[in-house]
Amino acid sequence: MAPYRTIGFIGLGVMGEPICRNLVKKSGARVAAFDLAPEPLARLRAEGADIAGSVADVVTQSDLVFLCLPSAKHLRTVFEGDGILRNVRPGQIVVDLGTSSVNQTRDFAQQLQAKGASWADAPIARTRQAAQDGTLSVMIGAAPELYAAIEPLIRCFATDVTRCGDVGAGQVTKILNNMVLFETVNALAEAVAVAKRSGVDPALLFDTLSKGSADSFALRNHGIKAIVPGNFPERAFSTEYALKDLSYALELADDAGVKIRGAELIGEILQEAIDAGDGAAYFPVIARHIR
Repeated sequence: MAPYRTIGFIGLGVMGEPICRNLVKKSGARVAAFDLAPEPLARLRAEGADIAGSVADVVTQSDLVFLCLPSAKHLRTVFEGDGILRNVRPGQIVVDLGTSSVNQTRDFAQQLQAKGASWADAPIARTRQAAQDGTLSVMIGAAPELYAAIEPLIRCFATDVTRCGDVGAGQVTKILNNMVLFETVNALAEAVAVAKRSGVDPALLFDTLSKGSADSFALRNHGIKAIVPGNFPERAFSTEYALKDLSYALELADDAGVKIRGAELIGEILQEAIDAGDGAAYFPVIARHIR
């Protein structure tokens, strides 16, 4: 395990809280946690974490800081003001576990580099259950030396850890992962709609597809567990978050000069579900809006 005396953790939401808990249990370091919500702080304090009073408090007392925030907007709020950039010191490492804009990621990395500190993008994939079990997949953008320094800590909450390239490459990979996922879930939703109208049971359809070339993680999780039973809870990966992540893919494609028509269409579909009042619901809820 890397020799960090204190690890900071900012953002204790659906994924952040179980990830932080795994660091408390497995890292061997003191963990200083911060979130605006008091409930996860209380739970983590009971399990051995120290509670920081602010973002600045986390940064000033930590050797390495993990961020697990909902969006690029939240990330910028933590980075600016009396936050990361103002309080970071030479040699410090900041690891972003969220999905964020590639351009913003590289901009933040440059600003930290100018102060002698390092930024790594390490967006996480898989479910909340995987975060609890410590079996996430993490896609890392970092120079080889920085990757070697942070990998042991990331393996406290992940079983698949991939260096995708230098800073920003982790975000590129995760953004494209999500783009493919959203388009796949839409295909599953369309398949269910047609099956119902054609006299085939959706559960039987997906069970059969899972034994053939249409099998996928999306089918076995988003399809069988969400679309078939109509289970679209809040406090899961929402339609609004899905559209946010898709916007990063569209931005990335535009910067690369590539037209991605399938992604553009799924953006319209996600927006229709949001306009219909399902912005906070688990994003496979798009199945509810097929006409």
